Amino acid sequence: MIAVVDYGVGNLHSVAKAIEKVGAETRVTSDWRDVEKADGVVLPGVGAFKDSMDAMHRSELAKAIIAFIASGKPFLGICVGLQMLFAESEEFGISKGLGIFPGRVKKFAEGQKVPHMGWNQIQIKKEGNPLLKGLKDGEYLYFLHSFYVVPENQGIVAAQCSYGVDFTCMVWEKNVFGAQFHPEKSQTAGLKIYENFKDLVNN
Repeated sequence: MIAVVDYGVGNLHSVAKAIEKVGAETRVTSDWRDVEKADGVVLPGVGAFKDSMDAMHRSELAKAIIAFIASGKPFLGICVGLQMLFAESEEFGISKGLGIFPGRVKKFAEGQKVPHMGWNQIQIKKEGNPLLKGLKDGEYLYFLHSFYVVPENQGIVAAQCSYGVDFTCMVWEKNVFGAQFHPEKSQTAGLKIYENFKDLVNN
């Protein structure tokens, strides 16, 4: 079972429907116990970083996700779900994240049109990423965000994208994956990513 974490921010059912479309059993849940029992976890995210983190702490989901990641089972963070994996964000002042990775979430530079919205190409930076199996370098995926992650450890950067600046759009270390783009909005390529995640969970 793949748990899709619901911490009360945004509509997560499009994510669950996309994962179900590739043949996986999903459960949209706000219960930390479901996260603990899951075989894989997807943490979607829309909206503000601090609001998302506050909601995660109130419901004890933050602790459950940190424990789940430590278990070694597959984890995928999407958009703000990727950003929350990092130590802190500059959005509306400094806010603390889950701290799985050292690094900071930053806003695109002044003068750059935000949000970065629509289709853009990714450049694969780390070979062997199981979630990108079957996708090509230069694949178009769908983005919607005003902030981006700046990892301290460049070794976790799985893919980059260019929008006024080259920014990290995907990270991968061991069982932890994070995507700034939205696979559920990325049509065939996005479904392939979810299918690859399902296969990882089932192995």
